[in-house]
Amino acid sequence: MTYKNALIGGKITDITVECGKITSLSRTNEKGFDLKGNSVFAGLIDVHAHGCMGIEVNSGRISELSHFEAQNGTTSWLPTTSTVDISVIKSAVDRDIKSITGAQIIGFHIEGPYISASRKGAQDEKYIRKPDIGEYREFKNVKMVTIAPEVDGALEFIENCDALCSIGHTDCDYETAVNAIEKGAKCLTHTFNAMPAMMHRAPGPIGAAVEKGIYAQLICDGLHVAKGAVWSLYKALGPDRICLISDSIAPTGLPYGEYTSGGLEVTLSENGCRLKDGTLAGSTVFLLDCVKKAIEFGIPAEDAFIMASRTPARLLGVNKGEISVGYDADFIVLDSKYNLLQTIIGGTIYK
Repeated sequence: MTYKNALIGGKITDITVECGKITSLSRTNEKGFDLKGNSVFAGLIDVHAHGCMGIEVNSGRISELSHFEAQNGTTSWLPTTSTVDISVIKSAVDRDIKSITGAQIIGFHIEGPYISASRKGAQDEKYIRKPDIGEYREFKNVKMVTIAPEVDGALEFIENCDALCSIGHTDCDYETAVNAIEKGAKCLTHTFNAMPAMMHRAPGPIGAAVEKGIYAQLICDGLHVAKGAVWSLYKALGPDRICLISDSIAPTGLPYGEYTSGGLEVTLSENGCRLKDGTLAGSTVFLLDCVKKAIEFGIPAEDAFIMASRTPARLLGVNKGEISVGYDADFIVLDSKYNLLQTIIGGTIYK
């Protein structure tokens, strides 16, 4: 398959795809699908998304969610569970992910239950529990685990876990965060949210992450993190260490009203989706919306897209996130205002 007249990095070229891989990026006489000079970017990879359109990952309805993700420009993702009964988490992740169409599932992200009650955010406290590596090993298809390194057994868990460990929903100090990173933690979960602030004599997990150069997830929806904080993290870590995430929850794509998320009652309004006490309960946007907001904040478009494609791909260790020969043929076609025109997954237009 050849995609003609793709605008990539300011230049018009053709994209040739064979067996789901990009095999050529040059003008060709082959007939193909005309992209009409519209911009092409690497497919977006969301490492943290709980659901949308009234459906939660916890429910196990992953195929429907992958369809909606693809329709909105996400080509790969980590369906993310929340802090619920352990049997619900096991049921959600125990499935044949290779047979699911739509946005490709790289694996699952388990956000909780191994977190701090004092920084639970919109997670259900009654299901929070101590890390148990034996219990975790009963889960299937897990690619990432959010964990609070200060809770009993967390550091040992991080050291022995075969998934990517991400520091989040934590009240840990700088020293504990450094220790967790040295034992293998590779990421911060939704940086700034549900963790101590960075202070000049108590830099906390954010200071540890900046010093050690690990990855940092960032919800750039305009509500969770202010523009100045987005820019501060961007200046500190750069596009190669920030992963834009949606942290989308079930009410995403639905009208204002009353809903549930992770078993908790939430209200969706112009002020976002919140618990009764006003706590933000996750975002109600897709990853492409976060990229657009980063660009609106003044971050160069090239870097904004890198933070939602190449950087999460490198964190996850997958052959995605770049429009280069040999990479998976996952890309999106956008108009001049970054509105989605086509989603291509494995070289095929998703409809």
